[in-house]
Parts: sequence; C-alpha cells; structure tokens
Amino acid sequence: MHDHAAVPLALVPVVWVAAALAAAAYLGAIRSSRRRGRWPFPRTAAWLAGVALAAGAVHLALSPVGAGFVGHMTSHLLLGMLAPLLLVLAAPGTLALRSLPVVPARRLSAVLRSGPVRVLTHPVPAVVLNVGGLWLLYATPLYGAMHANPLLLAAVHAHVFAAGYLFTFSIAGPDPAPHRPALAVRAVVLLAAIAGHSVLAKYLYAHPPAGVSAADAATGSQLMYYGGDAIELCLIVALGTAWYRSTRPRPQRRPRPGAVVA
Repeated sequence: MHDHAAVPLALVPVVWVAAALAAAAYLGAIRSSRRRGRWPFPRTAAWLAGVALAAGAVHLALSPVGAGFVGHMTSHLLLGMLAPLLLVLAAPGTLALRSLPVVPARRLSAVLRSGPVRVLTHPVPAVVLNVGGLWLLYATPLYGAMHANPLLLAAVHAHVFAAGYLFTFSIAGPDPAPHRPALAVRAVVLLAAIAGHSVLAKYLYAHPPAGVSAADAATGSQLMYYGGDAIELCLIVALGTAWYRSTRPRPQRRPRPGAVVA
C-alpha cells in the first residue's frame, strides 16, 4: 500500500461542492427549459446519480482506503465507467440547447460541430485515450508514481473520467453528435474496447503493479474484469437502444378531417 499522507484531503469538500454545483446547474437548466415541454425524469435521475458517483469515486481515491489496489480499482470503475455512462444518458448537451437563449445555443452547436470535437468524439481516438490510457497507467511505473505525487494523482483521475466520458459519448447516447460514425464502426470499436479491458485485467492478475501484493492484485483484477463487463453490457444495451430509435418506423400523421391533402 502506498503512502497517502501527502494527498490533500482538504480537497474532498471542494469535490462535493463542485458536484452540488453540477447538480444545481442541471436542475436549473430543466427549470429554464420548461416552456419546451417536460424533461424526462430518468435523465434527471441519471445525472444526479452520475454526479454523486463521480464525487464519491474521487473521495475514495483521495482517502487512505483508495491507496490500496482494490479501493483504487473500485474508484476506477465508478469514475471511469459507471459515472460517465450515467452522465451521457442524462443528455446534458440536449438540455443545454433547450435551456440556453438562441445566440448561446448556436455557439454551443458550432462548438459541437468543430474539428477538435470531431476528433475527440470519434470512437477510435476515444478508445485510444480510454483503454490506451489504462494500459499506460498499469503497465508502466505511472501507477506507483501517482501515489507519491498529489498533482499527478489528480491529473490521472481527471484523465480517467474525461476519457471515460468521451468514449461513452462516442459510442451511444441521446445527445446530438453530428460526427458520430455508423453503427458498425461503433460496434467494432466497442468490442475492441471490451477485449482490451479484459486482457488488461488478466495482465494485472499475473503482473501486479509495483507495491501491490498478489492477493490485492487478484481481487482488484477480478473486480476490474467482472465489474467492467457488467458496465460494458449496459453500454451495449445503450448502443442497441440508440440504433433501434434511429431505425424504427415513424408513425405517419393522419390528415385532420376537412384538411386539404396535396
């Protein structure tokens, strides 16, 4: 177990304050968009749960429990996989476009269509940042180094969360994605990500990072393997749901009695 004495636990309240602000901003956006109809409650619940899980994962990572490999792997699953999935399903982009005035909404739409966003939200770069970043973390001395440097620890967890969100968004989600590729591309990338994640879990079982005991490595790698599979199954369901919604037949509107039909 690595020494966490240097980790600034005073940042924990800041994390929860940021989570409360994110929840309040989402609820405020719902209130501002009421003129455009009711906002689905499941999306609101997903956002609140995702924000709480992300903050809880960071809290765990900064605590002495998070210094162990099992605690670290638990925070990884929450922060890098489950919380991003819930936040993506909450459709914050759609809510922002509904609640913002016309000019800011157009600017946000222009940002979503820009070249850098096109690259970052494509599944191939996103999976490299996500799964590739995990291999870099666990197959190099980076895992041990981050526990000795609070700034590096914060940077790694910020990357885990951002990469997890970008990857999840690139695969599925209700938000508008002008550059999202065809279903076949996303399905292949998702299968590659699942394979890369599973192989990494098996690698960690046989090759624990420096300073991690064999028993902790076995428990943590199994948590990564089975917990990751469960969350990735939810992502597969989200992808299938998005495909179904985009391909299902649209009901035709019947003309009103007395209307002139061209």
